[in-house]
Amino acid sequence: MKLDFVELTEISGTEVSAEQVERIIQRYYWAGSYCREKDVLEVACGTGQGIGYLASVSRSITAGDYSEAILAIARRHYGERFKLEQFDAQQMPFADASFDVVIIFEAIYYLPEPEKFFAECRRVLRPGGVLLIATANKDLFDFNPSPHSHRYYGIPEMGAELGKFGFTCEFFGGYPLETVSARQKAMRPIKMIASRLGLIPKSMRAKKLLKRFIFGGLVTMPPEIGAVESRPPVPLPLPPGIADTNHKVLFCAARLTR
Repeated sequence: MKLDFVELTEISGTEVSAEQVERIIQRYYWAGSYCREKDVLEVACGTGQGIGYLASVSRSITAGDYSEAILAIARRHYGERFKLEQFDAQQMPFADASFDVVIIFEAIYYLPEPEKFFAECRRVLRPGGVLLIATANKDLFDFNPSPHSHRYYGIPEMGAELGKFGFTCEFFGGYPLETVSARQKAMRPIKMIASRLGLIPKSMRAKKLLKRFIFGGLVTMPPEIGAVESRPPVPLPLPPGIADTNHKVLFCAARLTR
């Protein structure tokens, strides 16, 4: 059965933790510094929270997702502002050398064959173009993989794999563990045990109660991030080739150098 990913995606209008919204803002503001006056493609855009912001800083924005059900939600919000396309990241319907930046956030682990995606990025990017990736950090001791995910990359694996396709990588970390709440710190060992025993809920709906317990009150996921009063923390540089165990989120800026 073909997945529509609705139950696995941060859908606009649903209740989420404030941290989830902050993470979205952080990753798109981080991407914005690479996208200024560039032709940008966002793969697996979900319900499109970052499309409006990317459009405000880039020369052009193209965006799409594998799931028509998710795209329908994004289209209801954006209307005629943007054309959102349905496509498979492993076989993209775009011409060679047509973009300066390709973005994939919190979705690479859902690709059955990510090497096909890397090859497609090499094809559609112009010389010197950049692939921007944000992904959950699999090297944390309490890491819990998403249902229907295939493969997670840590820093060593991602750098090695992208190097095969001509990319040179810089890595960054978001949400250092020392900055999380005391409640989250106390819950980490419990989360580890629950994950290993398969006790963590699988769907976004089922996880809502758990998030309310860990994070406290929930907020509504916005359909679009706009200008924020204060910029989110800048992701911190991390050394290549070394597994990181201190950040919740890993960022990779992979530049096409050969």
